[in-house]
Amino acid sequence: MKAQPVDDPDDRYGVREERLLTGATVITAVRTVASVVLAAAAAHQESLALLVAALAVYWVGDMLDGFYARVRDCETRIGAVLDIMCDRLNAAAFYIGLAWLQPDLSPAIFVYLAEFMVVDCFLSIAFLAWPVRSPNYFFVVDRPIWLWNWSKPAKAVNSALFAVLLLVTGWMWVGLVIATALLVLKCVSLHRLVRIGLPVPGTHG
Repeated sequence: MKAQPVDDPDDRYGVREERLLTGATVITAVRTVASVVLAAAAAHQESLALLVAALAVYWVGDMLDGFYARVRDCETRIGAVLDIMCDRLNAAAFYIGLAWLQPDLSPAIFVYLAEFMVVDCFLSIAFLAWPVRSPNYFFVVDRPIWLWNWSKPAKAVNSALFAVLLLVTGWMWVGLVIATALLVLKCVSLHRLVRIGLPVPGTHG
């Protein structure tokens, strides 16, 4: 299996001048800090309402930083990696807080965290091996992996479905099934990625 070639690294999917400080990364930083503070306050006060507010800030901020980056044409690989790492921090703060407040949900939560914090994280940063700006453009490398992980429906299922189901229903066993299914899908994606092979720069002697 071969990845689709990325012939022009300077096209609209490719690498550009990298800057850490952009409007998008500022939004990422602000939403991350705000969400973590709310999650910490929720755990301290044992408040589910504050925890839901932390989740809302995370989700809205995550949509806003990406939207701003695209509209203002300031997407960078640095910003993409920062966004990926901050997503993990926000998700961990929310789900650990939820497990603290509702321990009966813990089995489903920790399977989901294994999927999102480890397997999905590896998949997400793998884009760095190719000259694309973020996982959102991974379709130029491999369309199936992109469809399963970073298309809009895939993002909605991975980030929203599990949390909403747990919050609305409290059904641990259904949550566990969904988390396990997501983990299997991510492992299938990882297997496909390994078969493609991450490009390694050649040595010069």
